Amino acid sequence: MASAPSLGVRIWRHRVTQFIVGQWFYIGLTVAVVLAYYFPNVARHGGVIHGEYTIGYGIVALIFLQNGLSISTQDLKVNIFNWRAHLVVQVLSFLVTSVITYGLCCWIKSSNDPRIDDWVLVGVLVTSTFPTTVASNVVMTTNAGGNHLLALSEVVLGNVLGAFLSPVVAQMYMSKGPMKYGNPASGSSVTVLYGQVMKQLSLVVFLPLIVGQILRNVFPKQVKWALEALRLRLLGSVCLLFITWSAFSTAFYQKAFETVSRVCIIFLVFFNFGMYLFHTVTTFVVCRFPVIKRVFATSPGPDSSTLYAASYWLIKPFYFNRLDTVAIMFCAPAKTATLGVPLVAAQYGSHSPNLGKLLVPVVLYQFEQIVVAAWLVPLFRSWCRSAQPTPVGVDHSPDDLATPSPPSRKEPDAHAADYLNDEPIKPSNYIH
Repeated sequence: MASAPSLGVRIWRHRVTQFIVGQWFYIGLTVAVVLAYYFPNVARHGGVIHGEYTIGYGIVALIFLQNGLSISTQDLKVNIFNWRAHLVVQVLSFLVTSVITYGLCCWIKSSNDPRIDDWVLVGVLVTSTFPTTVASNVVMTTNAGGNHLLALSEVVLGNVLGAFLSPVVAQMYMSKGPMKYGNPASGSSVTVLYGQVMKQLSLVVFLPLIVGQILRNVFPKQVKWALEALRLRLLGSVCLLFITWSAFSTAFYQKAFETVSRVCIIFLVFFNFGMYLFHTVTTFVVCRFPVIKRVFATSPGPDSSTLYAASYWLIKPFYFNRLDTVAIMFCAPAKTATLGVPLVAAQYGSHSPNLGKLLVPVVLYQFEQIVVAAWLVPLFRSWCRSAQPTPVGVDHSPDDLATPSPPSRKEPDAHAADYLNDEPIKPSNYIH
């Protein structure tokens, strides 16, 4: 007769214990914020461990090293040239989100509510002009089973463009009108910022990604074993905890949250929450616009007009598959603090008396987007898995209708390609 499990085993297997273990990420976020509050000098920029280097460079680089080890080189090439997805993400990220935020900020400003600080509103507007975040969108897309290769491509493109576009878009909104008081006096230092951005992207994105790709192709069996045995798929989520710790440490050290009222902070929390969800839903509608599917229900045949065939090739791929839709939904609403904080400091000056108020929306939005995205991961994962299996020999890319498959692959028929663009699944050659 088998002996009864020990007390420790019974406690570990208990449903309460398993529930707590399942919430480790949220518990970790709470611990990170608490540590930042009581010991802000440890992980802040310029602190004991110099968070701007150890975390801003080292920890973030680990995320992209893991991605480099996990992804297929061929699949990475396909997603780099997915110009339709790039267009949608960047337009939503830089233009649509900022236009809506500008309208809301003007409306709130017109109410003349003394509890809502004017410079906090400027911070909200400036945050809306930032590019997508560097790390959390890739991690969340991976965890949800979406196309993390596409998310990776958007990180690089968005942050390269952001060094130029974000200051321009922000000053466009504040050149006149109700938000004119927030227009920075000089943006000349932003030019220097681009060199810093390229340096950071090279060290934390390009270099670890290339190293990971080299190791994957030279030692494929060993890399596959390491990813599975060491459970490196959890590495990205752990790294996000360190990033949150550093961001809040810097904010608490600068006493950013002491410069605004509690009412204003509560307003920001709910405002950010609503805006992130709203932009996520908006992105979903754009990516799965039903009119496109209805108008281009059938593939062009020999009897189709040239206009229909050309329109089908150009427009139908804008109805993105599920994997790409998940990636775009995590990228478009997200905003970076890694580039955002230097952008704010460059435009308004690191010694500006309003710098703390400007940074509060940046830090809070970064934290809330991680929390909300983590909530959405199970929903998106279930949605991706509910898709039917892809026909053998058919690639998952939404550009299947626009570009021929490689000669080594079996050419899909028209019906399979249509179905694929609507209901893809995760490719089997992805390693997680």
